Amino acid sequence: MSSFSTTGDSLRQIGDEGFYVVNEVVSKRLGHIPIIKGDFHLLPAKVQRFVTEKVELMRPRGIYICDGSQNEADEITNKLIERGMLSPLKAYENNYICRTDPRDVARVESKTWMVTPDKYQTVTHTPEGVEPIMAHWLAPNDFSSELDSRFPGCMSGRIMYVIGFSMGPIGGPLSKIGVQLTDSNYVVLCMRIMTRMSPAIWDSLGDADFVRGIHSVGVPRPVREKVINHWPCNPDRVLIAHRPAEREIWSFGSGYGGNSLLGKKCFALRIASNIARDEGWMAEHMLIMGVTNPQGHERFIAAAFPSACGKTNLAMLEPTIPGWKVRVVGDDIAWMKFGADGQLYGINPENGFFGVAPGTSHKTNPMAMESFQKNSIFTNVAETVDGEYYWEGLEKEIKNPKVEMINWLGQKWHIGDAGKAAHPNSRFTAPAAQCPIIHPDWESPKGVPIDAIIFGGRRPEGVPLIFETFSWIHGIFVAACLKSETTAAAEFTGKSIMHDPFAMRPFMGYNFGQYLQHWMDLAKAPKGEAARKVPKIFHVNWFRTNKEGKFLWPGFGDNIRVIDWIIRRLDGDDSHALKTPIGYVPTEGSINMDGLDPVKWDELMSVPKEYWQEDVKEVRKFFEAQVGIDLPAEIRRELDEQEKRIAAM
Repeated sequence: MSSFSTTGDSLRQIGDEGFYVVNEVVSKRLGHIPIIKGDFHLLPAKVQRFVTEKVELMRPRGIYICDGSQNEADEITNKLIERGMLSPLKAYENNYICRTDPRDVARVESKTWMVTPDKYQTVTHTPEGVEPIMAHWLAPNDFSSELDSRFPGCMSGRIMYVIGFSMGPIGGPLSKIGVQLTDSNYVVLCMRIMTRMSPAIWDSLGDADFVRGIHSVGVPRPVREKVINHWPCNPDRVLIAHRPAEREIWSFGSGYGGNSLLGKKCFALRIASNIARDEGWMAEHMLIMGVTNPQGHERFIAAAFPSACGKTNLAMLEPTIPGWKVRVVGDDIAWMKFGADGQLYGINPENGFFGVAPGTSHKTNPMAMESFQKNSIFTNVAETVDGEYYWEGLEKEIKNPKVEMINWLGQKWHIGDAGKAAHPNSRFTAPAAQCPIIHPDWESPKGVPIDAIIFGGRRPEGVPLIFETFSWIHGIFVAACLKSETTAAAEFTGKSIMHDPFAMRPFMGYNFGQYLQHWMDLAKAPKGEAARKVPKIFHVNWFRTNKEGKFLWPGFGDNIRVIDWIIRRLDGDDSHALKTPIGYVPTEGSINMDGLDPVKWDELMSVPKEYWQEDVKEVRKFFEAQVGIDLPAEIRRELDEQEKRIAAM
């Protein structure tokens, strides 16, 4: 049993489990629910009220106030090992593996909602019969009904964990505090890695408000159905709902990833984008990297790609050109704000990496591999009999290719057997501080200066390797047109090209037309501040293929060659760019190709007229169907101008 700190005779022991309850006043407020660990009195008054309200609703058997300590993590880990949810990976230091219920493996976008009084605060004015793809709206009354059918008594027989956490350095000017209530101790361990959990949270919060997160796996005890892999979940009843005005998140039925780690997409993007709009900053699905050239000059770049399209690989890029150095600030989410000096500054609000495992290797991302050699959690990967992790992409790195494994479904498996060793969306959860190339300023409260923003996706044809947009507004237009092949991070299957504007389609927190307007408005400095130095915006496509389906560009560490060109453009080098209807592309010879096998330059950089004519038509239909009257006039004008430029090719 964990220790409980409070004042002398306000404690009394009950039951065989050795639980404690607090003094009579607090006990009445909590409905005589025992506090297993922590001091309820030390929680700020607003947090006390929040916990009390939700205890009354969900009726847990006890309350556990987390402190984020190593002792706490060890205690929870040992309990999960006893129950069979976690297993040590004996080949490493403090690494663990778990397998989920096979029905609970990815984000469930179709069951993710924004709850606002006015529908058009959330979604755009789409034509009748057209389903919006950027955010799903749920009416408040319908939300209340859905909540009432799920949450009352949902933690019966389970412990409610109270997690106070900071997104960003505790007390930083761009940081925000959240409190998540959950009945999943797996979530506690992952949130400890992914956010900053500490008793200092409560001192930093004081009387200020905070983002509220309520999460339950939706399996009260006694359990009526068999629990698979010791992973309680309720996949038929999943609901992930956000109330942006109330800064509140309700998640039910799933214990996996962004569905349950509420600091991640739910808070850091959907809720934070609403806060950012109100406060004049940006919450984006972007990596932040520091790139230093051979002359020792460092630039910071933010980049947005849809999930599983190489954000982590780029953030931790190991350059193939001598003299270059890359250091990672963040691999997934960026919060950015213009300073009074006009410069855009960005922080990584997270504390860890929650990366897709398959495809990660020492060839594709050696720094990620080094980051999770200890103190990490692996979910839905395979385990060898030697106690090592394994997934698709490690075939050439495994010591014994014939070694017996247990795959993500708990079945015996060998390389060459049918099926997958790891689920395509299997994950590693690792502390960011363990990355060998973590930037020394990655926890700077002020953030790092952002000089360029890159957008990109998986585009097998038509889109050149790299182009620079003509202006801030044109860059916003290009980001609004972003498309990519679907990935395993969500519930979609098969390969198809989908619109994913700003790589924010699954994470859009409010009306997309208003989001575009917010981006445009940010270029205007308030009175008394310096003119804003908006970053240059670029688009990349590492994934263009030839007629045989083979990639035209080697990618991975060789992407530094493209970053080199981008930085030279930032430095004012106008001699190596060719103007095309879609933007500036590199002139032949302006990208360093030393040491590369021959690259089909003309095919890689081409802007095919017919392809882009069809693209303009398709984008216009997309804007009409998905944005409608909410599309800002400036963006519509950019589309018209691009259509004219393409027609004149």
